[in-house]
Amino acid sequence: MKKIALTLAMTAAIMLSGNIPVSAADTAKIGYGQGVSADEKNRPTDAVQFNSRYSGIDAYALTEDENRIILTFDQGYENGYTSKILDTLKEKNVTAIFFLTGDYAKKEKELVNRMISEGHILGNHGMKHASLPTLSDSEAEEEIMSLHQYMIDEYDYEMQYFRCPCGEYSEKSLEKLHELGYKTLFWSYAYVDWKTDAQPTAEEGYEKLTKSAHGGEILLLHSVSSTNAQILGDVIDSFRNQGYKV
Repeated sequence: MKKIALTLAMTAAIMLSGNIPVSAADTAKIGYGQGVSADEKNRPTDAVQFNSRYSGIDAYALTEDENRIILTFDQGYENGYTSKILDTLKEKNVTAIFFLTGDYAKKEKELVNRMISEGHILGNHGMKHASLPTLSDSEAEEEIMSLHQYMIDEYDYEMQYFRCPCGEYSEKSLEKLHELGYKTLFWSYAYVDWKTDAQPTAEEGYEKLTKSAHGGEILLLHSVSSTNAQILGDVIDSFRNQGYKV
């Protein structure tokens, strides 16, 4: 069975330790956001606080590797740009994490197989992209593990990382993911790139992404974005010129 892990450096960056797991987990739904305030290292303070609270149950918005930026893509549907993105990642020798919904995994088998063959990480974005805090325990487990099992059966691939659909979570849902053996990855930077009929210009996208760069960044991008497909190579070059590993 394929269980492609992150490189050792990336894995070490994500696996923080020493924090005390939350107890008496709250069921209240929380909408995650990185916020607008940043610390002296250009890290969003809300992401730093999220790690401080939840890394004990393997939920992260940042990594602790101040030399690295991790690229992640949410794959809800195909808009014709993923192949170009994969071409750029291959050209730049970058490993990314692609978070798949069940619908994407079922419809885009050629692209999913390409992601696997080129060494990328496939993450779980929910079978139906349902908000976990709105589900019962059994429904939440089904939402997570039905896609997990589908990937094993269809692709011989075992997922290890989860991204909460809609960016919504509760303490209880994070604990459930931890119990099921998943690490939950949010992000420390994202911008409005998913509106296909209102794409930022290449200049706007490039400026936002390069000025927000910070060590330990988990960058959320959407492959439905024509802008992202256009600027990705230049963004990677800028990150590296700023001294970051990508």
